[in-house]
Amino acid sequence: MLNSLTGTLTGKFPQRVTLDTHGIEWDILVPESALDRLPGAGESARIFTWLQHTESSMVLFGFASDQDRSLFFDLLKVDGIGPKGALRILGSISAAELSAVLDSGDVGMLEKVPGVGKKTAAKMMLQLKGKLTVPQEGGPGRPLRKGSPFADVVTALVSMGYDRRVSEQKVDEIAADLSADEAFSSRPAPEREDVIFRRAIVELAQ
Repeated sequence: MLNSLTGTLTGKFPQRVTLDTHGIEWDILVPESALDRLPGAGESARIFTWLQHTESSMVLFGFASDQDRSLFFDLLKVDGIGPKGALRILGSISAAELSAVLDSGDVGMLEKVPGVGKKTAAKMMLQLKGKLTVPQEGGPGRPLRKGSPFADVVTALVSMGYDRRVSEQKVDEIAADLSADEAFSSRPAPEREDVIFRRAIVELAQ
């Protein structure tokens, strides 16, 4: 599978770039927002990719970062949003803005995003609220809280479908409850994470 392509940008067009890699020129569909983040024509660039291969065609999609591609995959999980629709959404709203709108439950704001109608907005709210694949600190989107020693546990719970805020709260509660337990505190970090993760699953399932 193609993970990324590195080469010389030979052209930048609306929702599309061309990239030369050692004599092979690729035609890549990109979100409009990626055009401003990629270097100018004639400069070297790395583009993260995803290849859509159907019986009738092959289309290469590109992204300025791996985080943008992850958000693209999240959007594809929503019934009714195809690759080109997800690309249009990504070109109209940042990961941070989309995460904030979903967290606030503002369906009306989602409906104003180009390519998102009333039904799609409702589906996005149902399927993505609290479940977006967001980067770690320093990237776009809503980062995990600074200093959280069990951020990986929260990430694992979210990947299983649990709401991020609920997961963060539950992990905090369990960590606080166990903080006075010397046997727990003396364990290596991976073991502490495993204990909290297992207990969180049990309590969140109740």
